[in-house]
Amino acid sequence: MATFFGEVVVTPSRAGVDDEEIAEEMPEDEEIRRELEKKREIDVEWTWKPGEAAGSAAEEPFVCSRFILAIGHNAAAFLSSFILDSVCWEVVGVVKLWNEWCRTSNTTTVLPTDSFCLFYRLISDPTVLLCQCSCYVAEDQQFQWLEKVFGCMQKEGLQVTILSTCPVADYKTQESTLTLPSPFLKALKTKEFKEQICCPLLEQPNIVRDLPAAVLSYCQVWQIPAVLYQCYTDVIKLDTVTIEAFKPLLSSKILRSLVKDVSESTKILKKLLTTNETYSNIYI
Repeated sequence: MATFFGEVVVTPSRAGVDDEEIAEEMPEDEEIRRELEKKREIDVEWTWKPGEAAGSAAEEPFVCSRFILAIGHNAAAFLSSFILDSVCWEVVGVVKLWNEWCRTSNTTTVLPTDSFCLFYRLISDPTVLLCQCSCYVAEDQQFQWLEKVFGCMQKEGLQVTILSTCPVADYKTQESTLTLPSPFLKALKTKEFKEQICCPLLEQPNIVRDLPAAVLSYCQVWQIPAVLYQCYTDVIKLDTVTIEAFKPLLSSKILRSLVKDVSESTKILKKLLTTNETYSNIYI
C-alpha cells in the first residue's frame, strides 16, 4: 500500500521469481516453470512474408504508414462494422497466445465471443495495417507482443491509432460517475502526434492500463505519432451504444478514407450483435 501520493508501489507478480527462490527449487519444479514460461510465449504468424510487402528480404521490416489497433470486443466490433470489408481487406497475420484468462482461437473465422488477435492489410494500399485484438494480453506478455508486432514494421513514417474500452467506474472526476453521459470518449496522445483529435483529452489523474498503455508508451519511447481513443462505458459485454460511441472517429483523417457504406455498416452491426446473443444463450 502506498504511504504517500505519487509513491511507486511494486505489486507482487507471479511472473517474476527471485534468484534465491529459483536456487531452492526442486528439479521438477524448475522444469514445470520452464514449461509454463515456454507456454506463455507469444507467437506471431504472418500469412504473407513481411519482406514481400516492402519488396525486400523477408527478414527486413515492412513499410507501414497507418496501424489501427482495436483492443477489446467492442472496439473490434466497431472496426468490423464500419471499416472492415472482405472485398477491401485481407487477413495477413495472427497472434497466438495463452494465459490464465484466455486462449486464442486457431482459426481466422472467428465468432464475436472468441478470443483472437488478427491482422488485416488494405488491398489497395498494403502499407495500411489493421489489428483486432479481443484477447487479454497479460502483463508479462505485453513486451513480447510489442517487440514481435512492431519489430516487423519500419518505424519511420508510421502513425498509430488505438481504440479501447474501459469501465466508467475507473474514470476519476470530482463529480459522481452516475451523472456522466456514459459512454464517452477520451484521448491520450504521444508528443509527436500533431493531428486534430476527435474528443477531449484525458484529464489527470486518470491513467490507462494494460495493452493500450503499453502500446502508447512504446510509441512515445520510439517517437512514433500515436493517439489512444478510450471509450468509458458502464456495459462490459458487446453493446450497440458502446460500439457507436466510436463513430466520431470516422471523421478523423486516418479513418475517413477507410469508412464503408454507413447504412450497410448498421446492418452488419445488428447481425454481429444478434450472433453474439445467440452464442451467449448457449451458457444460460
